[in-house]
Amino acid sequence: MKELPGLLGRSYGELLRDLRLVTEEDVNRALAEQDKTGEDLDTILHRNEVCEVSRILKTVSEHFKLETIDVVHAEISPDVLNAIPVRMIHRYNVLPLAQDNGRLKVITADPLNYDAFDDIRLLMNCEVVPVLAVSADIRNAIKQYYGIGAETVESMMEEEQQVEVVGKDEHADIEDLTEDASIIRFVNQIMSEAIIDRATDIHIEPFEDELRIRYRVDGILYDAALPQTIRHYQAAVISRVKIMADMNIAEKRLPQDGRINIRSGGAEFDLRVSTVPSSYGESIVIRILSRSSTILTLEDLGMDHRALEIFNKLIRRPHGIILVTGPTGSGKTTSLYAALAKLNSNDVKIITIEDPIEYQLRGAVQIQVLPKIGLTFASILRSLLRQDPDIMLVGETRDTETAEITIRTALTGHLVFSTLHTNDAAGAVTRLLDMGIEPFLVASSVIGVMAQRLVRKICPHCKESYRPERDALIAMNIPKEEWEQTVFYRGRGCEKCKFLGYRGRTGLFEIFPMSERIKELTVERASASVIKQQALKEGMLTLRRFGWEVVREGMTTVDEVLRVAQEEDY
Repeated sequence: MKELPGLLGRSYGELLRDLRLVTEEDVNRALAEQDKTGEDLDTILHRNEVCEVSRILKTVSEHFKLETIDVVHAEISPDVLNAIPVRMIHRYNVLPLAQDNGRLKVITADPLNYDAFDDIRLLMNCEVVPVLAVSADIRNAIKQYYGIGAETVESMMEEEQQVEVVGKDEHADIEDLTEDASIIRFVNQIMSEAIIDRATDIHIEPFEDELRIRYRVDGILYDAALPQTIRHYQAAVISRVKIMADMNIAEKRLPQDGRINIRSGGAEFDLRVSTVPSSYGESIVIRILSRSSTILTLEDLGMDHRALEIFNKLIRRPHGIILVTGPTGSGKTTSLYAALAKLNSNDVKIITIEDPIEYQLRGAVQIQVLPKIGLTFASILRSLLRQDPDIMLVGETRDTETAEITIRTALTGHLVFSTLHTNDAAGAVTRLLDMGIEPFLVASSVIGVMAQRLVRKICPHCKESYRPERDALIAMNIPKEEWEQTVFYRGRGCEKCKFLGYRGRTGLFEIFPMSERIKELTVERASASVIKQQALKEGMLTLRRFGWEVVREGMTTVDEVLRVAQEEDY
């Protein structure tokens, strides 16, 4: 394997072998893995439980008698950060720390990084003093201080290819620049960084004096660190994404949709791209869908024993509609696919109609909606009964026509799963009535409704006990005696969770079967609040009450439950 500058490779592995930290076999195995993943040797050895990075760092520093530093908590002056060109920092994975009396302290993971030390010494005309740190921490700090793709932007600036927001006569220049290797590399870096960070969406937003890029991770948007000079290439970046998505780059006045297929880390991803015109250019949102996404089991969703029992009984019914409600991104499709995976077998035929197809279910016929050619939910549903399905998934009941055909499908002996955008479970019933569906049809076809939300889980690496504010506990509408018997936890914030205190998500569920009494209320056109009151009498837990149980288990915080679950004012 060719050893790349800045990548802890064979020479570093031989050093660790000579220091008796690892064996020759450990080194060769790690180098083979490095060839596939591109990770540093110390990261691979730590992950494979061969040797902890802290022990490696301590032993190497003692051998060379060098100072060590925790980069995560180090404070570096902005003046020092500009001492070394960004391309050199990325090339050698080094970071300037401090400069004084003709000496420059440079953070590095490799004490044998002599090429870097010599180049910096010649450039700065000063003595270079290495300070050791963990390689992964250095790479994260470089992104934090300089931004994603900073070395790419620097090279473009040096080539003096600055481009402002384009006018009509500048299309040719933009088209040339979008094919420039630096722009291509920068856009690829943005996408790969989002995948590494477990982002579900990328938001590219142009403003008057900046181009902002944000990632949505665990349902929350946060800014990606970018070099400020990227705003000069705003038009080129946006046009590059549109070219990748097979869109018309000359059309900037109308919304467009497209898709990109990419590979990253050995996995395939389907990116759904949407553009809309805004005041300072086109705003882009990219939805990231993994083709290799594992379908969760019902037990993995986070349902308690009672909710799981009700849902299992509902999906075993021979016919009827099961509705899952909640806002976009609340995990509705994940829950429905968990149900389909449980029902999937050779003796049933499953057909899904989706926009987009988020999971691949082996053995199911999955249909992608294409409104541009008239392939809508309703038009597909009209033809599907001739396909002799047993179970159907209608990705979303968006209009009256789709709702009517879905209900007819359920009434003719099929089990149908679908989603609605309502705030709670009871609202699904009144939503169908508002769409013009006759009450007796709703009562006879719907067999159960589930509302759900996703809350972030406390990061297990920095979990600590604490006491929530009294106002937050009051807002939960929980008896005081339950507060006093509960130990509350939160995440302090660490590098594993990007100092957010949360990592991963779990579900909150509000579920009820259509009992005889609720069917009667539906026929009477009772309000959602009346239906909800009846469901509560029959044992349903509200989203907040379910969330309280998750808090008591130490999985999430009170603030997180209040963030996603609406106030219950009945």
